Amino acid sequence: MSDEIATNRKASRDFFIEERFEAGVELRGTEVKSIRQGKVNVSDAFARVERGQTWLYNLDIQPYDKASHVQHEARRTRRLLLHKREILKLFAYSNQKGLALPILRMYWKGQHVKVEIGVGRGKNKGDQRQDLKEKVEKREMQRAMAGFNERGRK
Repeated sequence: MSDEIATNRKASRDFFIEERFEAGVELRGTEVKSIRQGKVNVSDAFARVERGQTWLYNLDIQPYDKASHVQHEARRTRRLLLHKREILKLFAYSNQKGLALPILRMYWKGQHVKVEIGVGRGKNKGDQRQDLKEKVEKREMQRAMAGFNERGRK
């Protein structure tokens, strides 16, 4: 089993990530079983600090199909497990204008589920186009180098 559960590719497209935090997630048993089956989506997930605790919103964990009568809600709010100083740091970041706390990825660390929280500054359309242009140029350069290396071996 891979350590990586899910990644949020939209976060790197929409935000400049300035800092990263690791947090545990408070889950129910059926949620963990669904995560093991890969029925999780982190593309719209974000964190928010409220009343001295950090909460995870819009994390979509589909219901476990073999569960008994007790089932979890797919998009319920879940508590994130962080140290107090990390919560205070995230609170300071979240109060700054233009900063958001998107979830970057979800992964296993031992037998615990962890999420990586990014402190992100939103990109505008011009920044996104520039990133896409750089990505295409890098890909073309790698293809050219690979073709050059292939010709050299013959």
